[in-house]
Amino acid sequence: CTRVNLVSQTKERIFGESKSEYTFRSINSILKSINFAKNLMPNILFRIFIIDHNSGIKDLDIIEKKLINSKIAYKIINLKIDEFENKIEKFNYKQEKVKENMFSAMASIYKSFLLAKESDADLVYFIEDDYIHQNEAISEMLFTYERIASQKNSELIICPVDYPFLYNKIEKTEIYLGNKRHWRTTEESLLTFMTSKNLILKYWKLFESMCQFENSPFEKPLHKIYESELCLSPVPSLAMHCTNINSVFGIPPNFEWKKIWEESKNY
Repeated sequence: CTRVNLVSQTKERIFGESKSEYTFRSINSILKSINFAKNLMPNILFRIFIIDHNSGIKDLDIIEKKLINSKIAYKIINLKIDEFENKIEKFNYKQEKVKENMFSAMASIYKSFLLAKESDADLVYFIEDDYIHQNEAISEMLFTYERIASQKNSELIICPVDYPFLYNKIEKTEIYLGNKRHWRTTEESLLTFMTSKNLILKYWKLFESMCQFENSPFEKPLHKIYESELCLSPVPSLAMHCTNINSVFGIPPNFEWKKIWEESKNY
């Protein structure tokens, strides 16, 4: 959605740009990162699904041109809110009416989970539309997934961001060696993460519940899964979440955020 600045707050984002600019740069960075990965992994099939809600026609034209030029298989889906009208609770954990922007965000997440559940993919990467990726992000995530899943003989969840909130409290963690990064275990994340279709099916009720009721934190059901399954985030980060500069969910530590932002300007 290139129209809504931030779903649940009114603070200005880092760089002070329009929402559409963050979405364009996120897509640019993802396309660059996929094509970087394709050169290293020529046998892997990549597909992009974009779920759109009320973006302007001009914005959608710009996005589609980027996708066409990327030569990566894609599909743009127009979100139909009515499809989820009777599937999402109208009142949240505070017993307050769910705001319109939050309801549409929950519907979008619901649609993305359903697409993953019904797909023939081995791995699925869910990405919010305001995450700027380094070129090596997706290849590093895939190589690391393969390595650690083989070592542990189990599926896992991988996040691309070393969030500031991970350092708000002192807690024990495990360190794993990835491809060119170290990775730490975490019990919390936002909604940008990679996992397998097998885990989505295994924990479908929890994935679905996250879209049906507005919890606090929103990702509470996801964190429940992390109690049983390995979730990892990179050190240093592979991406940044473009929220406001002081947000604990935003700019990672020891990250060249201005450089990455500028590199994502064009595709």
